[in-house]
Amino acid sequence: MFPRVSEYESCGVTLLGDTACPAGVTLAFSQRHGGFSAAPYASLNVGAHVGDDPKMVQKNRELVLKAMGHEEFASNLVVPHQVHGSTVCTISSIEQISAFRERIAQGCDAIVCTTPQVPVLLCYADCTPVILVATQGTKPGFAVIHSGWRGTFARIAAAALQELCAQTASMPQNVLAYIGPHISGADYEVSSELLQKFVTEFGQDVCVGQHNLNMSAAIKISLLAVGLSSKHFVDCERSTASEVDKFFSYRAEQGVCGRHGALAFLA
Repeated sequence: MFPRVSEYESCGVTLLGDTACPAGVTLAFSQRHGGFSAAPYASLNVGAHVGDDPKMVQKNRELVLKAMGHEEFASNLVVPHQVHGSTVCTISSIEQISAFRERIAQGCDAIVCTTPQVPVLLCYADCTPVILVATQGTKPGFAVIHSGWRGTFARIAAAALQELCAQTASMPQNVLAYIGPHISGADYEVSSELLQKFVTEFGQDVCVGQHNLNMSAAIKISLLAVGLSSKHFVDCERSTASEVDKFFSYRAEQGVCGRHGALAFLA
């Protein structure tokens, strides 16, 4: 089984996902059009922390879940308070939802889920979305990760992979890794100090020219270091900063914009 990301339309919105539903996991990266929000959050904004009308955000989230075929479980949706940290939280029972929501409201940038009927959503507007799917083990599971430069440097994706394997008794080489739309290396100019910091940690492959940072390359290096197979890593290769007609970009839109999402659900 190999990961793949294709673009498809459903319920009036366009999603990027693996329609093969590996190991019973439905996963998708949303785009920005087809929703209910007004400018500057137009229109499929799933982020509740950017100043948008909360009712519109809720309708947008329900629409994405409907497009994925799981609208009946919208009340079980879990969405963390993202803080650009390295905390990984795990939910393994539907009965944990209430307490789990209280926990992730304190700050969490990666969620491991091994229970059916609990959709997981994390939000982005340049940072890198990562979805991991365990394809073998004693039980199925997935992880959704928000990997900004701080989380990437802290190897949050690798930490989530290790937690996912611990929870599912899966081997890292049997996990699939999906990288969603994010600011590409060609668009992501950073300070020389930050770039050198990443080169020291991850090697020259994270460099694009003399000033730009390739976040996907750093994430891949961190995942391979803990056992992921390179053939199980796929990047959708869509840059938020150069495709603002399809995705939100904090940098390109000068800090005022909505958020697209990475969502996963275990049937």
